[in-house]
Amino acid sequence: MELQEIRYFLTLGRTLNFTKAAEECRVSQPALTRAIQKMEDELGGLLFSRERSNTHMTDLGRLIEPHLIEVMTRTGEVKRTAERFLKLDEANLALGVMCTIAPVQFVRFLDRFRMDNPGVEITLLEAVPDRLCELLETGAVDVALMARPGDFPTPLHATKLYSERFVIACSAGHRFALKGSVRVPELDGEVYLSRINCEFYDVLDELCQKHGANLVKAYSSEREDWILTMVAAGMGICFLPEYAATFPGVIGCPVVSPSVERNVSLVTVAGRRWSAPVAAFTRAVQNYPWPAASGAHADATERSQASTGRLAGRVGAV
Repeated sequence: MELQEIRYFLTLGRTLNFTKAAEECRVSQPALTRAIQKMEDELGGLLFSRERSNTHMTDLGRLIEPHLIEVMTRTGEVKRTAERFLKLDEANLALGVMCTIAPVQFVRFLDRFRMDNPGVEITLLEAVPDRLCELLETGAVDVALMARPGDFPTPLHATKLYSERFVIACSAGHRFALKGSVRVPELDGEVYLSRINCEFYDVLDELCQKHGANLVKAYSSEREDWILTMVAAGMGICFLPEYAATFPGVIGCPVVSPSVERNVSLVTVAGRRWSAPVAAFTRAVQNYPWPAASGAHADATERSQASTGRLAGRVGAV
């Protein structure tokens, strides 16, 4: 039974006239008659009693009429819901965010996107890159913001948004605090605080070994705030993405000889059709004027100085 046939039935039930019902439904009378007969064949009984001057609904017709009215009502609700979604009204977007990305870079963008698309509700899901890749492939998240060494696995597609250098995070009283930059060999013998979820952990560890920097690994944690609190307390140092070096009492000094950076990208599933909110978000994030590293970091530094009275995350020339 098709929705069109149900509409014919309900119109005929209201008019009790085949000619008027056909006119309202904008079909020929024979076409409407065939549709009603088809329904009767499927249901196994007459729906309308046809007399020369008296067409009326049978008991079977009256019995099924409320159910068919409910079908059309629900269909209308579905259509209205779809229309609101396509117009970005009451639409949902699941955004995966790598847990090591500092919110400094994205708060302004998200605020602007919300102002331009007030009907889109964004759910932020935080995870490590491998988990985000799984969530993208299964459709649990629509898009993701993340970085990783090397390429993303098929079928994921990454669009670079900005580059971010790694700095050495230390306390204000550390010997690195007044330096414009830190060479990797200078890290030899330093007490190190490990950020377990750092996607560049192995890359940075190999870099230190290659340049003779043997770190004394003291603490490890999945909690970025715990590690940064220990750094601020002078308990050790850690590698940190420069935009995350805005924690009170933490100073970020760029790593040089060699320097290390990561590309933060918008990641989607290649070939997958985008919903309206995903398309709107993707256009917005690609067109957003992401600041250069120095400019963005300067903004973060000013905010940190206002709260701590000291330089947080000072970046020198590489």
